[in-house]
Amino acid sequence: MVLTKDVWLPTEAELTVQEVPLGTPSLRAGAMHLGKYCEVKNNDFMLCRSETQDPRKCLREGAEVTSCSLEFFKKVKASCSAEFMSYAACLEKSSASMDFLECRKTQAMYDACVLKHLELERPHYGYHCLPKIHETDRPQPVEEKPDWMNNDKARKLGELPKDFPRTYKSWGSPGVHNPNFGDI
Repeated sequence: MVLTKDVWLPTEAELTVQEVPLGTPSLRAGAMHLGKYCEVKNNDFMLCRSETQDPRKCLREGAEVTSCSLEFFKKVKASCSAEFMSYAACLEKSSASMDFLECRKTQAMYDACVLKHLELERPHYGYHCLPKIHETDRPQPVEEKPDWMNNDKARKLGELPKDFPRTYKSWGSPGVHNPNFGDI
């Protein structure tokens, strides 16, 4: 990709946020509750990415998602650390693909702890795939049209002019076996 001097790139300070220092088993263990806990901020980030088609314009929303994730895992560590770690360890050791099937008992203990201490129920299977309407205070981005669209020669007509020819006899018949000569 070629960049010109007019392309704005964020600074290192704008890109630097505290990351979630967890590995795949831990992220997989907390994924369902994390998705529910940070749903609003994540949906706002994804809406921004979808509407603007430019990740540089959504840095603030991305940082909010990361801070929400950190907040969630700090709460889990403070209240359900033993259950969470046993569930993550079970996922890591159960199979190469970290299947949930072998770890339903530790999952149930973790789910009960999160429900008790964080008052967050595990969402049902498929919850995150459901279509949802997301309300936001962020203004809808203005669609920037290229300059050529303001050119009178390139503008689409709402309807054909009155003097436009309405018969096309020179084009032949509109159908293979139709003797009609194309009058409109």
